[in-house]
Amino acid sequence: MEKGKLIEFRLHGERRLAITERPDGKKNWVVVEENGQSHSIPPKQISYEVAGEGYKSSEIPKFLQEVETYIDPSSIELAWELLVEESETVNPEEMALLLFSEQTPAQCYAAYILLSDDKLYFKQKGDRYEPRPVAQVGEIKHQQEVQKQKQQELENFLLRVRNRLAGEEVEWQPSDYNRLDVIEKLATYGEEASNRTQAMDTLGLLELPETPEAAFQLLMDLGIWSEHENLFLRRSQIPKHFSTKVLEVAQSCLQFPPPDPDTNRLDLTHLKVYTIDDESTKEIDDGLSIEFLEDDRQKIWVHIADPTRLLTPGDELDLDARRRTTTLYLPTGMIPMFPSELATGPMSLIQGQICSALSFGIILDESGGVVDYSIHASLIKPTYRLTYDDVDEMLQLKIQLEPEIHALDQWAKQRFQWRQSQGSISIYMPESVIKVEGEEVKVEVLDDSPSRQLVAEMMIMAGEVGAKYGQKHDIPLPYRSQPQPELPPEAELILLPAGPVRSCAMRRCMPKSEMGIIPARHASLALETYVQITSPIRRYSDLLAHFQIKAHLRGEELPFSRDQMQEIVMSLVPAVKEASSVERCTNRYWGLEYLRRNSDEVWQALIIRWLKEEINLGLVLLEELGLELAMRFGRSVNVGDRIEVKVAHADPRKDEVIFQEVITTVAEAAAN
Repeated sequence: MEKGKLIEFRLHGERRLAITERPDGKKNWVVVEENGQSHSIPPKQISYEVAGEGYKSSEIPKFLQEVETYIDPSSIELAWELLVEESETVNPEEMALLLFSEQTPAQCYAAYILLSDDKLYFKQKGDRYEPRPVAQVGEIKHQQEVQKQKQQELENFLLRVRNRLAGEEVEWQPSDYNRLDVIEKLATYGEEASNRTQAMDTLGLLELPETPEAAFQLLMDLGIWSEHENLFLRRSQIPKHFSTKVLEVAQSCLQFPPPDPDTNRLDLTHLKVYTIDDESTKEIDDGLSIEFLEDDRQKIWVHIADPTRLLTPGDELDLDARRRTTTLYLPTGMIPMFPSELATGPMSLIQGQICSALSFGIILDESGGVVDYSIHASLIKPTYRLTYDDVDEMLQLKIQLEPEIHALDQWAKQRFQWRQSQGSISIYMPESVIKVEGEEVKVEVLDDSPSRQLVAEMMIMAGEVGAKYGQKHDIPLPYRSQPQPELPPEAELILLPAGPVRSCAMRRCMPKSEMGIIPARHASLALETYVQITSPIRRYSDLLAHFQIKAHLRGEELPFSRDQMQEIVMSLVPAVKEASSVERCTNRYWGLEYLRRNSDEVWQALIIRWLKEEINLGLVLLEELGLELAMRFGRSVNVGDRIEVKVAHADPRKDEVIFQEVITTVAEAAAN
């Protein structure tokens, strides 16, 4: 290397021209750019040496002007076409001769620029450049075109987003949905989102913070999500919609019902059948009757809706219901296990219509124990569609026009006492139902009313009978069981205030119920064997029990072997847990939203237990709302104390609520 050489070097990837000034140490050279700025660079940083010597930095602009006259990107394609057939390699000097018929320093440097900038036709091999094969050039061209199209789609997408944010109506294109989907995933899963980088890049291009919160806000501003988008549901594996195929099968069932596999149904249409539910319930899956026998005995009939009348194990509807596992009940509405047209139509027990059912005829002894039972695929005709309030009123007023209701109530009380004698554990905590209707949030506390106790006892009894039948005939069913809890000693419980405080202490000791194919004792129900069987429209485990028992009643091979049943039950357990979690979290969200909207209200709070007594953190029950929430107290309090509180802060999205105690002075109390 000599002084006065014109060289090209790269600085931060940028092409620079400079004149060599003097050596700097053993290897480096000090070079000077046209603006007089000097650099010390090693030889490896030099990317090209222009022919000739004695250059001055002031000559660089003129040299570049001359080079610019030879830069024509289209000429590189012409050179490739001439060289590709023979696969001839070239260096910049040879390329200059091919393109310009001369080899001046400016022409050679221009040829070098064309070759080094080209990413399509030539690839560098040492100091020479080799023409790429025709097929490879075609593939690169295709990739470049695809990339160009993607870039154009991105720019168009960003334009539509900006227009929508400005209040204009836009029509989203098919290519937009993938980009919106990755933004939704970032808003839903945060740091764990797939394609998180792509979503953050899009937010950056829109000059928005690259955060999940910003993604959520963007989706709201675009009108794609609402302020109260259910992220718990979005994070779950629960299907939100029915596939076209399932809906088509449902329509076919409505128009052309399949043949009934139970051709010898027991005709019970002469019985008076009561269905008792909440007024809003659309899926009516159980009804009750009393049959007065000639020997003065009474037979209780529990009729359960028979959706398996329309299903075959393993068909499209059955497998879809298995994937869903359960009907999901959310404040904003339910996500049914079956398409609504079926669930509220031919699957339900509809007043005044002849309906297929699985009926349990049960005779109890005087103490309330089961002495005889039979199970039948049946036909019934529901007589009355009653609400819990209707039945409570009939019982309270002792209306004698429906003696069957009073008889059922007496047997329900007898059953409750019988289970108590067997060691049942009753824990009652206020339970709320939260409903969102339009912009309004409603919270209703369910009373432990006689009508609800009546229905609950009848359903538990049917579950006991179904399990007895399965156990007697060795039928693999999804049995429910619960280990015996270790409750606090009676002397300890008696010191706690009766009601929610005591119930809370007992609840903490209760082990979770379990599902398996082997009959086992259910401790809190005090039953030696039990299976949930009374909600086959809403719980897949109940549907499984129906499939198995009905096949056995017909004398047919069971649709599910022991191994198959075990496998299905194992798959149901995590799905049921996930559905329960979504319901619980969604209810909590709307409970906090209700409190946020009613932050001026004063609530009666009962302190039911300590969470961390050392920091004065306890669990309070807002009895008017049936909500249990954490609160840190600003003074010394005791479990069982009742205090008045207001909401100081509530953020449902962050799952935060802070209460402040309302202290009423003696003067204020007297004034009130």
